[in-house]
Amino acid sequence: MTVPETMRAMVLDRAGRPLELREVPVPRPGEGQVLIRVLACGVCRTDLHIVDGELTEPNLPLIPGHEIVGEVAASGDRAGGLEPGTRVGVPWLGGTCGTCRYCRNGRENLCENPVFTGYTTDGGYAAYAVANAAYTFPLAPADPAETAPLLCAGLIGYRTYRMAGRDVETVGLYGFGAAAHIVAQIARFEGKRVFAFTRPGDTEGQEFARRLGAAWAGDSTEPPPEPLDAALIFAPVGALIPAALRAVDRGGVVVSGGIHMSDIPSFPYRLLWEERVVRSVANLTRRDGEELLDIAPRVPVRTEITRFPLEEANEALAAVRDGTLHGAAVLVVE
Repeated sequence: MTVPETMRAMVLDRAGRPLELREVPVPRPGEGQVLIRVLACGVCRTDLHIVDGELTEPNLPLIPGHEIVGEVAASGDRAGGLEPGTRVGVPWLGGTCGTCRYCRNGRENLCENPVFTGYTTDGGYAAYAVANAAYTFPLAPADPAETAPLLCAGLIGYRTYRMAGRDVETVGLYGFGAAAHIVAQIARFEGKRVFAFTRPGDTEGQEFARRLGAAWAGDSTEPPPEPLDAALIFAPVGALIPAALRAVDRGGVVVSGGIHMSDIPSFPYRLLWEERVVRSVANLTRRDGEELLDIAPRVPVRTEITRFPLEEANEALAAVRDGTLHGAAVLVVE
């Protein structure tokens, strides 16, 4: 595979500013790395938090994007034998130290010295990207744009869902976007009853949830028609924590799946009493990815996507910010 010297990329110079389309050098893979020709890259809410300055330590200037689907174009030494043309996916967790106490006990998602794709290293809003071969996932040759949301919305959504426990029967999803629409399909496949909560007045989003098998869909300000065993929060709105606590039954679990959230307002202890639990999700493990990529084709998960050309990354981010999309936004790189 012939690799050019330069490539198109959408670059962030400073938080709060639009991305700029530039011609930049194609990166070269080092030891243990692969160079990937990007076919598609999902637009995640985490990208929005980076661009808007809510995640405050990006490695600027930065090429965002961490839901990458592409083909191996070249490999560095000790890259695991990945041959050119191999279809791979690259997630948010781009590397770990392997030596801290979290890595040693199987919790690499909490690594003390992690690498994050599209945050501490350049990501997939470009024609090419470099990735640690050990943190890529082999993919089947499906539509790249339809696969891309699985690499973060799917992975973080899946981890959030599993954190609620496997014996739950009723699951509430707050914020019915990219992650929730994937989780809803897996939950239904596993026999759970799904209740979807959207922005007040978002009747299209509620209808979208019903089409995916939700037993009920309504405003996030409404109580569900019956108590929930678990509530999964994907909208970055702190006020949803006490709302979800009101919605879960005794012993219920509220799991926040976002990397950033507005402040949580105070709430009375009685909402937490009776062994209710509030917990967060941080990043992902490679095992999460293996499990998701195993179950997704068995469901089968169908992602709802809106495609944007690479040059319209700012428009895609704006659509995510405004909540005008149902499903996920994906940049298609040609």
